[in-house]
Amino acid sequence: MLKAYRYRIYPTDEQKVLLAKTFGC
Repeated sequence: MLKAYRYRIYPTDEQKVLLAKTFGC
């Protein structure tokens, strides 16, 4: 959850890809 929260603070292109992979969307 910490990582997801940090991603929401400053969502970059790379982080968006990592977040998408994490959720499996």
